[in-house]
Amino acid sequence: MQIEKKDNEILIKVPAGTYLPGLQRMIDYIKYREIASKSKASEKQIEELAQKSKSDWWEKNNNRFL
Repeated sequence: MQIEKKDNEILIKVPAGTYLPGLQRMIDYIKYREIASKSKASEKQIEELAQKSKSDWWEKNNNRFL
């Protein structure tokens, strides 16, 4: 893995064989933190919204897994 700061960006290079679902979860978390940092909502409100979103997703998709 290689991390490089360039202008106003941080570039992260990972090997092509990296486990993509795990990488996607990390990217999603970084996006979440970026959005949350700009929000006027409290951390508790953000966590509640995230939990609701996960719950709604599970209700719509649980038949795919059970």
